[in-house]
Amino acid sequence: MADNKKSRNKQARDEENRQRAWEVKQARERMDETEPRDDRNETDESRYEGEEHSEPPPTCHRRGCDEPAKFVVLERYQEETGHGAVESAARLCQRHTAEESPANLDGVYADYVFRVDPLTETNDTSTA
Repeated sequence: MADNKKSRNKQARDEENRQRAWEVKQARERMDETEPRDDRNETDESRYEGEEHSEPPPTCHRRGCDEPAKFVVLERYQEETGHGAVESAARLCQRHTAEESPANLDGVYADYVFRVDPLTETNDTSTA
């Protein structure tokens, strides 16, 4: 491959795609793992206090899919007018996450982001 800007950009894109594929694979492997339990002198009432008022688990963002969302897919890209960044996030089930790929590569800039993060199952309820 020639050492020019086009080939260097292709190599960089290929490396980013490999990294994303690896991250999705790792997230899928960790999906069934349970979180460590924290029993720091909590009574049953205080442990379950936040669950009464918690929201139902999110469902997949795709139309017609009622599966529970397992991942958040985030893409940050440059607006078409070039006057700012646009951030798009969608909560997706495992099947639809596997189908997801960058959609706005024409808006790539220095702070471009395409990331797949697993949703956390725990709610952060801190008492002061």
